[in-house]
Amino acid sequence: MLARSYYQYKQFHDQDGIIFSFSGFISEGILFALGDVLKKQLTSEAADPNKIKRVFSVFVELMQNIIRYSAECIGNIEDVSDKLGWGIVIVGFQDEQFYVSCGNIVSEEKATRLRKHLETLQELGKEELRSYYRGELKEKTENLDKGSNLGLIEIARRSSAPIEFDFLGLDANKVFYCIKSYI
Repeated sequence: MLARSYYQYKQFHDQDGIIFSFSGFISEGILFALGDVLKKQLTSEAADPNKIKRVFSVFVELMQNIIRYSAECIGNIEDVSDKLGWGIVIVGFQDEQFYVSCGNIVSEEKATRLRKHLETLQELGKEELRSYYRGELKEKTENLDKGSNLGLIEIARRSSAPIEFDFLGLDANKVFYCIKSYI
């Protein structure tokens, strides 16, 4: 029964075009190691170097978001170098394009802010995203605000289609959040 279950899991991955997946606690060190594996895998697939860079960039941004903002974490919450955040990350290839997606648990308060920000990003075109990014970058530099969501804007800029996202309420305080970027 164990082999059947795992084989069905593999078939699910194959069916969804998944070429890389990780589920568990993520640290900066794990991000570095998994990033190295992903780069080698994408390079072996003979993908366009520019696409590989964009996929890798989105992958890193999503992994960093898990480390920084996951509500399920271990370690020093204030020190990112000592923190482990739980999440799921998937990289796949379907319909002639790559996709990178992730999911993790966030607070209800964070989910509300995320939804609003993501809805704004979904509505913006490439030039509008570029201008918005520059404005946020200037504001971040002036205010030295660490939580300005520049990473999400960067993901939207690197995506070939509007980013997809969804939220699933788990209880009064926790929400499972997913985001998917096509490249």
